[in-house]
Amino acid sequence: MKPTKDHLVEAAAELLWERGYAATSPALIQERSRAGQGSMYHHFSGKADLAAAIRRSAGQLRLATEAALDSGTTALERLGAYLDTERNPLAGCRVGRLVQDPDVVADDQLRAPAGEFFTWLRQRIAGVLAEGVRDGELRPDTDPEATASLVIATIQGGYVLARAQQDQAAFRQATEAAKSALDRLRA
Repeated sequence: MKPTKDHLVEAAAELLWERGYAATSPALIQERSRAGQGSMYHHFSGKADLAAAIRRSAGQLRLATEAALDSGTTALERLGAYLDTERNPLAGCRVGRLVQDPDVVADDQLRAPAGEFFTWLRQRIAGVLAEGVRDGELRPDTDPEATASLVIATIQGGYVLARAQQDQAAFRQATEAAKSALDRLRA
């Protein structure tokens, strides 16, 4: 059985994803985690623990991203696997949704885990693209950093389009367009 602190952080991560920061109350975290009130206030002290919940979500995304980017043999296969990773577009991104919340953006402690995740993600994708350039798979004029930003923006924008239209196909259309754009970088 997980310790109470882990239950609380996991419950907070789920609620932040589902409801956002403003709609996630201590009472909801306590209810979701099935922790008693004494445990709640003993183990879960506030923003630092909410930041831990955001870090947990970012860690889950990082593991899924690593699995996708480690599959395939070429840079384009690996990036295609990342773009094709199983997601729930109508639920939105576990981390990306949070930086649309003004309270999270205004608080350095809460925003930091999301910023760290997206910095890591951009560097990781840029690294795959740079390998593709070095291996002669991608054109030498490919800008790995800018292209990594495009890939990330496609995923985040795909979530927004899918949620706005309540249609998962909007997400898939965005990722397919990104794969076409990446394919045009072939050497």
